[in-house]
Amino acid sequence: MGFCLLEHLKTQPFWLVVLFTLGSLSALRFSLAFLQWVYVNFLRPAKNLKKYGSWALVTGPTDGIGKAFAFQLARKGLNLVLVGRNPEKLKDVSDSILAKYGKTQIKTVVVDFTGDLDDGVKRIRETIEGLDVGLLVNNVGISYPYARFFHEVDEELLKNLIKVNVEGTTKVTQAVLPGMLQRKRGAIVNIGSGAAIVIPSDPLYAVYAATKAYIDQFSRCLYVEYKKSGIDVQCQVPLYVATKMASIRRSSFFVPSTDGYARAALRWIGYEPRCTPYWPHTLLWAVASSLPESVVDAWRLRFCLAIQKRGQLKDSRKQE
Repeated sequence: MGFCLLEHLKTQPFWLVVLFTLGSLSALRFSLAFLQWVYVNFLRPAKNLKKYGSWALVTGPTDGIGKAFAFQLARKGLNLVLVGRNPEKLKDVSDSILAKYGKTQIKTVVVDFTGDLDDGVKRIRETIEGLDVGLLVNNVGISYPYARFFHEVDEELLKNLIKVNVEGTTKVTQAVLPGMLQRKRGAIVNIGSGAAIVIPSDPLYAVYAATKAYIDQFSRCLYVEYKKSGIDVQCQVPLYVATKMASIRRSSFFVPSTDGYARAALRWIGYEPRCTPYWPHTLLWAVASSLPESVVDAWRLRFCLAIQKRGQLKDSRKQE
């Protein structure tokens, strides 16, 4: 059959042969990409995270994705260093994890990432001294209370966005990395956002999106710098997850619960330098990538203006 096809092509015009060849190559490329997508999302085995070390450090572990990460890592048998600003919430999370996974060792460090960050990082260094911290999850982050134009972002919010999202992740990484280098193994997971990567723009969340773009580039550079040192660096890029920060209460097919996201996220650690672990999110990414940027920009602006309107209405009701 293949021979007959070749003989048939010889009798066709050159341009038709070229089009057939290009079409075949495109079909082959799509097929390989699809098979790769199926493999990494459903068939590829997760790495044994304990091979990186017996301890994991998680920032922002008292709520949302960070809390779900802490529970899932304890389920995998790792000991935890939990870093957050509220000592009562840290104790509640620790007690809940110990009640479920009694063998887990837990240390807590109180750090207000909007406050004296240098002092907080110093306490982190002192806490992890001598510990085999093989995994760092930089999850701590803040966003806008609701969508707003850049000129409406007050000085306090602007300062905290940059300090928590950029400086916090950078300095915690700087504190944990030397121990990994000494042991020649480790994994760093930085939580980015689809606001900076998947969609061409995120109007009315400009500073938040820009800080997450920093996280993406920071992670990629560290991935290249330390890959040969046995350290895997990764930026995870979720879209919407049902969290308080996203103001989404209920999960759905395209919006996972924090636990659903964390379960998916652990399977990707140690692989690609950038990933979107929850597979339905990759479908949304594919749709967004296929549309003209102007179309996505217009849709996103309308979407965020609606969020702003609801936020302003909520504020006015509080003032009344």
